Amino acid sequence: MTALSVLSVAAEVFPLVKTGGLADVTGALPAALAAEGVIVRTLLPGYPAVMAAIKGGKVVLSLPSLFGGGARVLAATAHGLDLLVLDAPHLFDRPGNPYLGPDGRDWPDNPIRFAALARAAATIATTPALRPDIVHCHDWQSGLVPAYLHYTAAKAPPTVMTVHNLAFPGKAAPSLLATLGLPPHAYAIDGVEFHGTISLLKAGLQFADRITTVSPTYATEIQTRDAGMGFDGLLHHRAAALTGILNGIDTTIWNPATDPPPPPPLSATDRTGRPANKAALQRELGLSTDAPGPLFAVISRLTHQKGMDLLLEALPTLLRQGGQLAVLGTGEAWIESALRDAVSPGRIACVLGYDEALAHRIQAGADALLVPSRFEPCGLTQLCALRYGCVPVVARVGGLADTVIDANPAALAAGVATGIQFAPESASQLEAAIRRTAALYSDSTAWLALQANGTATDVSWRGPARQYAALYRSLLAARA
Repeated sequence: MTALSVLSVAAEVFPLVKTGGLADVTGALPAALAAEGVIVRTLLPGYPAVMAAIKGGKVVLSLPSLFGGGARVLAATAHGLDLLVLDAPHLFDRPGNPYLGPDGRDWPDNPIRFAALARAAATIATTPALRPDIVHCHDWQSGLVPAYLHYTAAKAPPTVMTVHNLAFPGKAAPSLLATLGLPPHAYAIDGVEFHGTISLLKAGLQFADRITTVSPTYATEIQTRDAGMGFDGLLHHRAAALTGILNGIDTTIWNPATDPPPPPPLSATDRTGRPANKAALQRELGLSTDAPGPLFAVISRLTHQKGMDLLLEALPTLLRQGGQLAVLGTGEAWIESALRDAVSPGRIACVLGYDEALAHRIQAGADALLVPSRFEPCGLTQLCALRYGCVPVVARVGGLADTVIDANPAALAAGVATGIQFAPESASQLEAAIRRTAALYSDSTAWLALQANGTATDVSWRGPARQYAALYRSLLAARA
């Protein structure tokens, strides 16, 4: 197997910087690809946390004039990742969230900031000493890479554009076209124009050699008007170049057998520690330890997309089933406020924010995980739930539909069910799913079978990495 090199371009990489699942993917995929003979170097912005983590680095590229200031690309390693870091203090030396200013709004120069990341990537891709075999771009922040290569490079490596969430188009004003370094004719339907704006994501979808998204069902959904976010026509046109590859999770991090105490260790064959985990979690969150129904959990962004308003409507049904609820997350202010108001000692607990260790304890102790998303490109939390024996209760959309096998009579009889699906995404259907979950929970044989099937599911990156490696090699073969 011939080794090949990939430049991964991303705005966030776990554990260096994370706002969502994108960071988990870009942080875990390189190690899985190494087993397939793929060497990945990840280019990411030099945020303060990143610069602190790499503690220097070797200058491999100088960019004397990059959107208003000088910049350098530094080669370094951190947390087992082979990194190229764009050291551009005038763009990235800002505290807090990588995209939001102190007022909680997007930095107004975000299009320029991430155009700089893309410009650096395009320069790396065409510099002989640094040139990779493949450039793999992630979401709108790197969407201009294929466009820059298209408009300025006669010979460039093949490009892959992965859509993690189509809802974020990366818009910029048309007046920024020249500032972004794009030619006048780029502002067109077959260029970067998107409903009267520039879209950095559109640039990637238009010019990448191949497009991937993070589940097969989502790849189909985004070609429709309902889920296409305005890109459906382009994606339908490029359907032959579009592939859905499921995400995995880092099973060395999400490993119930090695989680630190207090939870007793769990494994695919030994879940005897779950009752103790549940009781410990209940005590930690102020929940009663003698509730008759299941302990439901939510680990999520608290947003309309994630169906949190549906959950609020369904709370009376959940409580009538004898259930409890533990919520961990942050999001839209009105949903946070409503969940705070819903907190009930012994029955409903809510932790606003994100705590990685608590997320592990919730997965290890809760009975069921609620994921009522209106759309979900892949979802990672339900994959963690499967691994921990926490039964996922999910909307039948995107990657949730692809990763959870509904406990219908046929699947139960065949011994393959891993969770509960519901459709369409409405409060009434979520309530029905909660009632189904409570009924299954009361049948210990059926419930233990769901847990066993879930923990036996391969949710690692092994299979997805093989698919990415095959995709990369097919691109190179097509160029040969």
